[in-house]
Amino acid sequence: LAFWRRVTSLCDCPVQAVMAGKTPVSKDENEILPPDHLNAVKMELDGHLNKDFQKEVFLGKEMEEFDEDSEPRRNRKKLVEIFAKVDFNKDRSVSAKEMQRWIMEKTEEHFQEATKENKNSFHAVDPDGDGHVTWDEYRAKFLASKGFDEKDVAEKIKNNEDLKLDEETQEVLESLKDRWFQADTNPADQLLNEQEFLSFLHPEHSRGMLRYMVKEIVRDLDQDGDKKLTLSEFISLPVGTVDNQQGQDIDDDWVRERKKEFQEVIDADRNGIVTMEELEEYMDPMNEHNALNEARQMIAVADENQNRSLELDEILKYSEYFTGSKLMDYARNVHEEF
Repeated sequence: LAFWRRVTSLCDCPVQAVMAGKTPVSKDENEILPPDHLNAVKMELDGHLNKDFQKEVFLGKEMEEFDEDSEPRRNRKKLVEIFAKVDFNKDRSVSAKEMQRWIMEKTEEHFQEATKENKNSFHAVDPDGDGHVTWDEYRAKFLASKGFDEKDVAEKIKNNEDLKLDEETQEVLESLKDRWFQADTNPADQLLNEQEFLSFLHPEHSRGMLRYMVKEIVRDLDQDGDKKLTLSEFISLPVGTVDNQQGQDIDDDWVRERKKEFQEVIDADRNGIVTMEELEEYMDPMNEHNALNEARQMIAVADENQNRSLELDEILKYSEYFTGSKLMDYARNVHEEF
């Protein structure tokens, strides 16, 4: 957790906070860093639950079209179009199986988007275009994105000279190096090809890296060192200092959400203990069983007539749950659409 907070810090704050006298970096330059948020994965790399998960697996790449500034009638029309696509058998009702199929399609869509972005990122760190990136090449590009002179860094690396890094940057580099070598598949040649670089940036694309990510999360949350998680360990992740009632309410909601997810979803055998295997299955975005459970949960939220499926008016009425937008109140407009 501490590592990912440092990575996020290095991404989000001006580089002056890392190295005095350097110029700020752009968002694009930071794309060579592993992101702290992975689309369509239920848990963040820092151990927090992904609060946008339902929106990501329902809207897919169309998420950005449902922001708070979108025109309500346009959003309503778009949601009607999505409903028609989810309703594969065209019976004007979405079953759990249909929603499961849709979730899997949208997850695959996020995978394809990550692969596409990875191609650009890989080319950015493969200066000689030989199809492989060494750790030293990546390290030079990473430090260049932090405001260091790339040629100077590369020369110092070549000559085994001290780079004179501040403690925080050095610590992030060491953690990235560990992750880098985890992504280096057999035979371990200390080079990453494009597919291995994808695993480095997006561990959800590799079973081995997904397992590594789970180990990192368990290590950070596990308080007694048994490599398993109890409910108390899972809900004890610090969320900041609570100094007023509003903050306390947020903390209480956060704990309730984590407790529900632990007891009803992650702890598959309901024995009060989450193993690495259970967490890995939970984190696996291409797990069809999880997708079906998620489909049933999504349906249950809006299934007012209790027929275990969703009609269009139910999705429209509960649009905020599916889209994340607080400005779309479809309940009053359903009949207009027809």
